[in-house]
Amino acid sequence: MPNNAHFYEPSLGHGLPHNPFKAIVGPRPIGWISSQDRDGRLNLAPYSFFNAFADTPPIIGFSSAGYKDSVRNIEATGEFCWQLSTQALAEAMNQSSASVEPEVNEFELAGLTPRPSRVVDVPHVGEAQVVFECRLTQSIRLEAANGKTIDNWLVLGEVVGVHIDPTLLSDGVYQTAAARPILRGGGPADYFEISPDQNFKMSRPG
Repeated sequence: MPNNAHFYEPSLGHGLPHNPFKAIVGPRPIGWISSQDRDGRLNLAPYSFFNAFADTPPIIGFSSAGYKDSVRNIEATGEFCWQLSTQALAEAMNQSSASVEPEVNEFELAGLTPRPSRVVDVPHVGEAQVVFECRLTQSIRLEAANGKTIDNWLVLGEVVGVHIDPTLLSDGVYQTAAARPILRGGGPADYFEISPDQNFKMSRPG
């Protein structure tokens, strides 16, 4: 690290034109989450704080800044779906991020088809090439280092059903770049795409 490195303590401000935190921790997979309330009203929203946390059983999770409809619905029903955000669905995904009232159906807003799931009751995006059907395992309100609760909720779910477009499989092996997945960057409008020419291989030692 150079001696002139920019250093800051987040609680005191970063001193830059734009907060670098999300740009440093990125690009990040997008948690494109479908849920429904107890009355069956659908919700679809993308979350940029998302990832996988275990593989046996498979567990994924997203963090919501604020107690939003997705968190409320998932806590009420115990179910949700995740759909892979791809270049072909980028604009629809972005449309589903609009701040609208709970009664607004983001599937309709984004021109997407809600398709019945196989294991859970929550519909998923019919146009998506990969879908995880999930059951809630934990919903956790996050805390700062001083123990004070903050306005962020981490929602974790076990993947109980997986849908994969067969065009993304080659000899039974899933091809990550084939779907042209997009990821969230750190700027106000920055996204990145994974493409085959960016692939390189590196085996674990031993």
